[in-house]
Amino acid sequence: MTADEAALFADEFDGIAASVESALFGKTEVVRLALVAMLARGHILLEDVPGTGKTTLARAIAACVNGHWRRVQFTPDLLPSDVTGVTVFNQGTREFEFHPGPVFANVVVADEINRASPKTQSALLEVMEEGMVTVDGSRYMVPSPFLVVATQNPVEMDGTYRLPEAQLDRFLVRLSLGYADHAAELAIIRGDRLTSPEDLTPRTGAEQMDRMAEAARRVHVHDSVYEYVLRIAHATRNHPALSVGLSTRSTVAMAHVMRMLALTSGRPFVSPEDVKRLAPPVWAHRLVLSPEAAVGGRSGAAVLEEILEQVPAPQPGYTGAAAGR
Repeated sequence: MTADEAALFADEFDGIAASVESALFGKTEVVRLALVAMLARGHILLEDVPGTGKTTLARAIAACVNGHWRRVQFTPDLLPSDVTGVTVFNQGTREFEFHPGPVFANVVVADEINRASPKTQSALLEVMEEGMVTVDGSRYMVPSPFLVVATQNPVEMDGTYRLPEAQLDRFLVRLSLGYADHAAELAIIRGDRLTSPEDLTPRTGAEQMDRMAEAARRVHVHDSVYEYVLRIAHATRNHPALSVGLSTRSTVAMAHVMRMLALTSGRPFVSPEDVKRLAPPVWAHRLVLSPEAAVGGRSGAAVLEEILEQVPAPQPGYTGAAAGR
């Protein structure tokens, strides 16, 4: 891939990001990382306190993808069949018919996912990983592209269930919007116009996403960058504050998303800075603290930051033959 080709894709991505940002104020970094994850065909977990715009961001992402989307409000009494669908006997035809659930959409907004029971949360595992569901022994494919944008409130724990590690590992990124900065919040309370997610014009679709995914595969990654990713993963597996480090799935996930980040930044090669920028959203939620570290109030993100400071990054020269590709 050439630098000119990468620049063209970056311009296209900037247009998508500008469309989503018109529904939010002052959240450029989160918007761009969320869109990178979407284009890398990963799922997104938005974790933050109420009222920070999690659902608005999810709806805006759904609107920019030219496809059908559904919203599921997760509650303690939600059943797995309410998510995946159910087989019903048709009295007229005397046959069983499958009634698809809300996961049969291009974008599924799973609102407050941690309020559903573990059994219902597990119903999402197969579809998030394989793009299909199994109901009464029959398998059904969901539409393509398929994206789950889940939100959860980490503060109000009454009536919530912790997401299992196996499900957390299926989310490509975990993002937090945080409170708006002073200027953005002033604009919001002043009533400055924001575009409603429903009014956004779709800026991409299945064909464009496939084209960008193919282009990302041609982004150059020097072996030293791959080694850097692996050294970080090994450091998490041997760190005393962690009982479970990064899996092979998580390193493969990083390989996919770092190419997409480089492409959308207008570069035909991946740099170590891409890995550092992506490490917290891609890896922190996959780490499991040791009991002692958890009691001491440490977080996976803090441990990961410590590891990133200790593991040396490759020196300049990782562009390799990128310019000629």
